[in-house]
Amino acid sequence: MNTPNFSDIYTLYFEDVYKYLLALCHDEELAEELAQDTFFKAMKSYENFRGDCKITTWLCQIAKHSFFLYEKHRKRNIDLNSVENEIVDTNSIEILLGQREQAFGIHILLHNLPEPYKEVFSLRVLGELSYQDIAKLFGKTESWARVTFHRAKLKIIEQVKEESYE
Repeated sequence: MNTPNFSDIYTLYFEDVYKYLLALCHDEELAEELAQDTFFKAMKSYENFRGDCKITTWLCQIAKHSFFLYEKHRKRNIDLNSVENEIVDTNSIEILLGQREQAFGIHILLHNLPEPYKEVFSLRVLGELSYQDIAKLFGKTESWARVTFHRAKLKIIEQVKEESYE
């Protein structure tokens, strides 16, 4: 497939991609930034476009993935100013430290899980993937992904109970 003139593609489809992103994020500046990112990614990976769908569909898929990736990173980055404003007294600092210690303890438990439980649990909880996506990654059924995730949760609960008895 010949590489198209991307200035033409950009001119023809930018408004469609921008409006789609604006409908997702409700922020004009963010929609414009993500649209720019979408066209950059499209230009870099045009050789992967098989032509099975309209180019607008392909571009909107890239845009959707860019938006979800942005949201995923946004959720993980904590605004320190908002955290500082929420910490009013020493009790809230103690609660915050307790939550961090508890979270670290859960990460230790997760680290000690055998495969595939560790990866399935991480993909589901931390990666926010659907059971269907997890199943595709492993080449298994969606039912397998659900059962494996459930067993991983049970193993973590079991480890927590064991530690509380020690």
